[in-house]
Amino acid sequence: MVVSLEIDARGLRCPLPVLKARKALEQLADGGLLRLWADDPVAVVDIPHFCKEAGHEFIAMEDCEEGQLYLIRRG
Repeated sequence: MVVSLEIDARGLRCPLPVLKARKALEQLADGGLLRLWADDPVAVVDIPHFCKEAGHEFIAMEDCEEGQLYLIRRG
């Protein structure tokens, strides 16, 4: 998978990771892939919910030492 854009939302709390993801996805063409770093514990719920509501594909979430890594495809 080729990542189109990567953003770092670590250190930000709800709702900022979702807002940054929304803004980043607006920059991508349909099918573009966003890699999002976050460490807000609520993001594990908020990011998938945002994707479902906005029509984006939530591909994966991986727990890493530095936080969580999310992959989202623009719908």
